[in-house]
Amino acid sequence: MNNNKTYRIQFLTLLIVLLLCFLVNISLGSISIPLGNVIEGLFGSLENETWQIIIKDFRLPKAITAILVGSGLGISGLLMQTLFRNPLAGPFVLGISSGASLGVAIIILGSGLFGGVFATYLISKWSIVIAASLGSFLVLLAVLAVSSKVRDTMAILIIGLMFGSITAAVVSVLSYFSTAEQLQQYIFWGFGSLSNLSWNELSLFFGLYILGLFLAVFSIKNLNSLLLGDNYAKSLGLSLKRSRLVIILATSLIAGTITAFAGPIAFIGLAIPHLTRQIFRTSNHRILLPAVLLFGAIVMLVCDSIAQLPSSDYVLPINAITALVGAPVVIWLLVRQRKMMF
Repeated sequence: MNNNKTYRIQFLTLLIVLLLCFLVNISLGSISIPLGNVIEGLFGSLENETWQIIIKDFRLPKAITAILVGSGLGISGLLMQTLFRNPLAGPFVLGISSGASLGVAIIILGSGLFGGVFATYLISKWSIVIAASLGSFLVLLAVLAVSSKVRDTMAILIIGLMFGSITAAVVSVLSYFSTAEQLQQYIFWGFGSLSNLSWNELSLFFGLYILGLFLAVFSIKNLNSLLLGDNYAKSLGLSLKRSRLVIILATSLIAGTITAFAGPIAFIGLAIPHLTRQIFRTSNHRILLPAVLLFGAIVMLVCDSIAQLPSSDYVLPINAITALVGAPVVIWLLVRQRKMMF
C-alpha cells in the first residue's frame, strides 16, 4: 500500500472519529441526551424545548470551542517545535501565555487598587479577554523586536523563556498583595474553560483563529525547509528572518487568542505533534499540519467529555484532565517507540 493511500485512510479515520467525538461530547453532561436526539437537534428542532436550548446555546458552542482550542494548540506546538527544532517547545514557549496571564492578573489581582464601583465594572468577561489579549500582544511585540536583532533561533527561545519568568515574577508580586477572593478568581481562570463563550465571542475567536491558521498554512514550505537546517534553507533562497516572523506571528495569534478566550490550557500543544508523528510517521508538514489539526480537536473533545463527569453536575478543570489523560499516553508511546521522531 503506497503512502498516499495510507494517508487518505488515516485522514478519513480521523474525520470519522472527530465526528463521533463531537456528537458524543454534545450528548454528555448533567443531562444526558441520546445521540439520535442530538443529531435531530442540530439539524432540526426537538419537541423537548429544554434539550433544544441545551444543545444549541450551550453544548454546541462548547464543542466548537474544544475543536478550535485543541487544533489551534496542536498547530502552534508543531510550529514552535519545527522553528526551534526542539521536541520540548510548545505554543507558549515565547511567553505568550505568561503575557496573557499578566494581563488578567493586573485586572483581577490589581482591581483592588481601583477600588469601589469602578473595580466591579472593571472585572467582566470582555475585560478579561481584552486584558489577556493585550498582555500576549505586548509580549509578542517584545519578542518580535528582539528576534529582528538576533540571528540565532535558539536565542529567541531563551529570550521567550526570560519574558515568561519576568511576567511570572510580576504576577507573584500582585498575588502577594491580593485578597483570598481575588486569588481564587485568578486561579479559576488559570484552570481553563471551554464553556463560557457566547456565539458572538465564538465568532470573534473563530475569525482570529482562521487568520492564524492561514499564516500557518502559508508557512508549510518554509517549515519543511527549516527541518533540514538554516544553511540548507538559505541555499534554497529562504529568508530566515521573514520566515521566523510569519511563524511566530501565526503561533502568537492562535495561542494568544486561545488563552484570551479559554484560559491557559496546558499539555495539548506540546504532546499532540509528537502523538501525530507516531501515527503518520512523517515530517512533511503538508501531511502533519492537517493531521495535527484533526488529532488535536479529537483529543480536546475527549478530554472535555471526561471533564464533564457525565450525568453529574460537577465539571473538572480542563487543564487537569488534559495532563492526566495525555501525559501517560505520551510516556507510554515514547517508551514503546524508544526514539522520538522529529
